[in-house]
Amino acid sequence: MKPMGTRTSRRGFLASSATAAALANPVRAAAQAAGASPRDLPDLTIREVRVYHLDLARAGGRGQSQLAGILTASGIEGNYTLENRYWHPNWSNLGWLQYAKPALIGKSVLDLPALTSQWKPELRRLGQLSYASAIDNCLWDALGKTVHLPVYRILGAYCEKVKAYASSQHHARIEDFVSEVRQVKEQGFTAYKIHPPSPRGGHDYKLDIEVIKAVREAAGAGFALLHDPVGVYTREEAFKVGRVLQDQDYICFEDPIPTDDIDGLVQLNQGLEIPIHIGEFIFSPYNYAEYIRRGAMDVVRFIVDNVGGITGGMKIARLAELFGMECAPHNWGDGFDHAVHFQCELAMPNNIWFEMTVPQGSSDRPFVKDRFRVARDGYVYAGSKPGLGIEIDRAVLENATVKLES
Repeated sequence: MKPMGTRTSRRGFLASSATAAALANPVRAAAQAAGASPRDLPDLTIREVRVYHLDLARAGGRGQSQLAGILTASGIEGNYTLENRYWHPNWSNLGWLQYAKPALIGKSVLDLPALTSQWKPELRRLGQLSYASAIDNCLWDALGKTVHLPVYRILGAYCEKVKAYASSQHHARIEDFVSEVRQVKEQGFTAYKIHPPSPRGGHDYKLDIEVIKAVREAAGAGFALLHDPVGVYTREEAFKVGRVLQDQDYICFEDPIPTDDIDGLVQLNQGLEIPIHIGEFIFSPYNYAEYIRRGAMDVVRFIVDNVGGITGGMKIARLAELFGMECAPHNWGDGFDHAVHFQCELAMPNNIWFEMTVPQGSSDRPFVKDRFRVARDGYVYAGSKPGLGIEIDRAVLENATVKLES
């Protein structure tokens, strides 16, 4: 395994301890962070579970969307998106409400660790339940709103800003990548990740190599570059592309081959110097240990939607930290995707990057007041808003809602 090259600082150790305590008892951690005791908190019994069906065109946006809502007896509502953004082996957002209502109503946010736990062997063997992420993220959002703190403060704040890299679309032409990397440099980004072309729905590793070289020439020496083909290469292709990436001084080779090819990943890790990033296609926190133990990854990634939400993501982050490994959460999508992973990153000593979907603004939703943008110094800065850190414009949400299920 290629080492991180950093040691856990005293601050990192304390943040890790805070996170462990928060994951074990989130409500107690939230109360302590707010200078209160759990008995001082309002009634957090869950009285209603909702799904907002949205026509974003009615609010000046585009397309359809769904938003989950978990409402407590004290009137505090936690929210998270139900958009179909990620592939998952048992994904079905269409059934989320039918699952969540009997599982949650009458329970309490106080029960958060038990409501999405996968510890039972019968559950662990199947992979993380896909419904769990929206439940978990809604509950953390509600908990933060209850104590008027952003989630990362409850988890144990490690930093107040994270350096951002621009994460591309799958452009069709080399010149589109070249133009974009020049543009994001002007906007303040200090790094750029390529999602290479997918010609005719497939891939062409030779074309990808041309993109890799053209982007390096346009970006110039010293500008950090990353490459993510989303697991489409064969082992042979991955070695060929990986050697070019090394020659071009790239800092990351993400998902070079299918994630379930652990033997191939071990070979790549042993045969290439460039760090291999793996994890967004692993579907349970309990499945990461084998990859780490065998040296199948250098940098650990996760998508909260695939591993049970913030709770599962932070378990993975701490597992990576204990093995001296960097953890780089996936962060590509809408504002909720940025928000939930950002809260994790701000509580992690072993994270470096905030992945920002470009063009900037493509992650915005009309019913969300807050916008994620890179600052001129290349960082994304933490805000002070509670919960997931983004505020819903309730008037816009109401106007965009074509149906409210509960």
